[in-house]
Amino acid sequence: MDDASTSTTSSARDTATNLVTRWMALWNGDYAIAEQIISENNRVHAAMLDGGDGSAVGGVSGMVGFVTQGRSLASDLNFSVEVGPIVDGDYVVARWVATGTYEGGMPGAGAPAGTVVTFHGTDILRLADDKIVEYWLNGDTLDLMTQLQVGAG
Repeated sequence: MDDASTSTTSSARDTATNLVTRWMALWNGDYAIAEQIISENNRVHAAMLDGGDGSAVGGVSGMVGFVTQGRSLASDLNFSVEVGPIVDGDYVVARWVATGTYEGGMPGAGAPAGTVVTFHGTDILRLADDKIVEYWLNGDTLDLMTQLQVGAG
């Protein structure tokens, strides 16, 4: 590998690391950062709790709403990176863990408010012009719903 490709790879990794750091900050409640990292043309691909595929979530405001909704069950929810970022061209992948204190309000949940939950997921982000233009979410919803005792009892 010559010096030029080493610096390009290093630069791409630095850019990806910075983006994932800011992405985690968004998920940790720093909504002001959204316009800096998310494209108005952003598309979401995710299995939604309402049965949707995520296509209704778009742009900066859609992502802020999606993150806000995700945080509504545990306002102290804290996301951190476990693995990554892994960079492949325009794609950045990170495996994360989230921990927080359930505040109640999930329909069908048997867990009491105050239950600490921890769950994992993997985000795949496609970048263009240093912004996220596509987002694939693979979260362990079954683990989270089991901890919240949804459908139990």
